[in-house]
Amino acid sequence: MCCSSFLKVIMFIFNGIIFLAGVAILAVGIWAKVDSSSLMNILSTGNAELPDKVFQMDYVSYVFIAVGSVLLIMGFLGCCGAITESKCMLLTFFSIVLIIFLVEVAGAIVLFVFSDLVRMFKDSSCFLFQFQCCGYRNYTDFDNSQFVAQNGGVYPDQCCRPGSRCSAGEAASSNVDGCFDKLVKLLEDNAVIVAGVAVGIAALEVAAMVVSMILYCNIGKKSS
Repeated sequence: MCCSSFLKVIMFIFNGIIFLAGVAILAVGIWAKVDSSSLMNILSTGNAELPDKVFQMDYVSYVFIAVGSVLLIMGFLGCCGAITESKCMLLTFFSIVLIIFLVEVAGAIVLFVFSDLVRMFKDSSCFLFQFQCCGYRNYTDFDNSQFVAQNGGVYPDQCCRPGSRCSAGEAASSNVDGCFDKLVKLLEDNAVIVAGVAVGIAALEVAAMVVSMILYCNIGKKSS
């Protein structure tokens, strides 16, 4: 009984943190979707490198909403399942964590075993401010894009030298690297940190599944 009560408390605290994180991320996602301009004004405060318009913000908001919703549901199921001793909630929580864990394992296999195929993947074209990069491969990913059309043929500032009007010719002469290569290099340079974080997250997920199953089985013993 003492061990079961301790596991309940741990489960409640752990999932309470997940729930609050989910609420925060979901709120930011909704804010970015409804009023992206005010959010970008806050993010650009003190950072002159951010442009006035960010075409990708709409997609970022959907990612935040999706991640926040999943975390919120997980946290709710974990907290309520542990406190109310609901087998249905605990089993649902276990299933969600297991699915996420399997997806992460599959993603790791794709990244490390089929790295050559990942490098050939060219479906998206985004730019990242942190890496000072342009497009997925280079500036040509923005050719005929909605961003360029809405800005009178001007490419994102990250595609050109600072202080210049970023036309197609200027972007070509600036020769700014694509974001995918920079992201790959960042991951390679920080492989130990990335691996450590991945192992830590996986350990937490396994621990959460084990605890939820222990509580689930204890409920079955009590009912019998």
